[in-house]
Amino acid sequence: MSKEEIYTIPIIDAFKTDCECPFCHLYESLEKDSIDFVLGPSYMDVDIRHHTNASGFCANHYAKLFNEKNRLGMALILETHMKKVRQDLEAAVMKPYKSKSFHIGKRTVLSPVKDFTEKMVHQCYICDRVEDFLDHYLDTFFYLWKKDTSFRDLFMVSKGFCIRHFGHLYDRGEYVLKDKDFQAFKTNLIAIQQSNFDRVIGDLEWFISKFDYRYEKEPWKQSKDAVSRSIQKISDFKP
Repeated sequence: MSKEEIYTIPIIDAFKTDCECPFCHLYESLEKDSIDFVLGPSYMDVDIRHHTNASGFCANHYAKLFNEKNRLGMALILETHMKKVRQDLEAAVMKPYKSKSFHIGKRTVLSPVKDFTEKMVHQCYICDRVEDFLDHYLDTFFYLWKKDTSFRDLFMVSKGFCIRHFGHLYDRGEYVLKDKDFQAFKTNLIAIQQSNFDRVIGDLEWFISKFDYRYEKEPWKQSKDAVSRSIQKISDFKP
């Protein structure tokens, strides 16, 4: 199997999946692989531990790592990460404040400690790893869109995207496509997104109607999971 195929197969498979956003589908797979990677033999790798020591994980991924129940693996990762955090916090406490700007006669002070703590709670090794892979998949998407007419057909019959990944596609398309190609891509992308928003909104409206006694004996149609699909469309979170 060529390197090209290794990168294109996950994208093609995601677009063949019956889902509200192929890139969310890819994210779920990449996230699971990353969790398995972190709690696998990699946590004994010096280079990987260097990165996890520096960035740690977000609260969401701490929870998912904890639920995997590899307590020894988590303990080893946390031990060296916490030592690094303690060392960096001590350094931040010792740094002098710096003036940032003036607002209505009052000086806003930039606190090294606040900077450090904000950075720590927003950094995440798994988030960074997944987003790096997704960034490559975005490039692969446009490679396929330009070269493979059968993939373009998959794109046209897709159920659209969550609002986040719609934005990523729109922004990347404007950057990587020639103007004429981007205009065609943009027209299709917007049409796909709007029609599928309308589809989900219709399912949501029918879900609501089913709580009216006049419709209680009517079939649910496609509306039983309309709430969760609506949340995914507007937030990229899949309940």
